[in-house]
Amino acid sequence: MLNCAILMGRLTADPELKTTPNGTSVTSFRIAVDRNFVRQGEERKADFIDVVAWRQTADFVTRYFHKGSMIAVKGSIQTRNYEDKNGSKRTAVEVVAESVSFCGSKAESGAAPSTPTTAPSTPTTAHSTPTTAPTSEAIEDVPPNGFSVDTATQADFEAIDDEEDYTPF
Repeated sequence: MLNCAILMGRLTADPELKTTPNGTSVTSFRIAVDRNFVRQGEERKADFIDVVAWRQTADFVTRYFHKGSMIAVKGSIQTRNYEDKNGSKRTAVEVVAESVSFCGSKAESGAAPSTPTTAPSTPTTAHSTPTTAPTSEAIEDVPPNGFSVDTATQADFEAIDDEEDYTPF
């Protein structure tokens, strides 16, 4: 049998870390996942998926993610039965997270931008070739997620020194 769920969406609330009586970390959170299609004349709809993370994954989620953060979740779908406050039998369907990943920008997560606000002035060498960045002109066909490589400006790029003995890492 195959039971694999891979989702990407935004957290609907800040995740809260809880601990079971035997000391195991757990958190439950909900993510809003946009649907792939939009009917003409309607807004894009989203599905709200419940996710449970255990142990180190729970610690990671509660430490680094907050309401509105983009998150990628890989896990399996599980169901459980329970009784609500009125005594009615209910079934919960949730994704049990196996792993989670960042998938938003640093700016979305509240971190300081890592690129300078002005383009650095780096002299060109015999081994480097000057590059030009795309202009920030309006683009008619913007992808549905709102991101486009063609919206970059010169300030978004940095010259790379291509000396033989230089290793950037």
